[in-house]
Amino acid sequence: MNTTIAAIRRYPVKGLSGQDLPAVDLTAGQAIPLDRRYGLLHGPAALDTDSDGWRLPSDFFTLDRTEKLAALDTLFDDETQALIVRRGGRQVSRGRLDQPMGRTLLEQFFAAYLAGIVPGMPRLVDAKAGSFGDTEEPSLVLVNLASLRDVEERIAKKPVDPRRLRANLLLDGLAPWAEQAWIGQTLTIGGAVLRVTGAVDCRPANDVNPDNGATDLNLLPIMERGFGHTHIAIRAQVIAGGRIALGDPVSPNAD
Repeated sequence: MNTTIAAIRRYPVKGLSGQDLPAVDLTAGQAIPLDRRYGLLHGPAALDTDSDGWRLPSDFFTLDRTEKLAALDTLFDDETQALIVRRGGRQVSRGRLDQPMGRTLLEQFFAAYLAGIVPGMPRLVDAKAGSFGDTEEPSLVLVNLASLRDVEERIAKKPVDPRRLRANLLLDGLAPWAEQAWIGQTLTIGGAVLRVTGAVDCRPANDVNPDNGATDLNLLPIMERGFGHTHIAIRAQVIAGGRIALGDPVSPNAD
């Protein structure tokens, strides 16, 4: 079977909903442009105004500990740098992330929406040229849809929406779990080359329903019992830039 890109997604604000892209230009050593470009700090981390660059995932509001973020639908507009926040189909906040007033308006909304979860005022921060991904080295997360279907059919006994995994690339046309053999190899994807650096384990955020914010799955223990591992995805770094698009072939290279 031919493996192809079934979806390309970025997450402009860490912990908030993603956006599907038809195509994107990748750059060596970088994540997908604007992926996790912004983050919402909480608690003591929000008071640390001197830190610059990448921060620990625990500094941010994420679905791991703030499930109700999943009930929000967000849209990021590249041209205006505006983040639009909707709930139940209705716009509840909007602000430009490149302007102090716009960030303040959004911070005030999130402070009210997340009141009682973590003390203090949330603060939006910009990774600038980098990304607030889960690893300090910018990377992409890839999910094999056949592996996810195997989880659904064999152990979960219910649909597992790929959005739960917050991946950048969804791959189709690959045998279940074949992607795990790619670790350490390079892949040609469209016009780019990526190196697969490791497996991505299940985490509490994967248990959160992306439509309503309910925690209605317990993926880590059922993966351990059903498969003897918790590797739900793989992580890769861009080593040669180029354009990728929906339907592009994904081919492992003979390194």
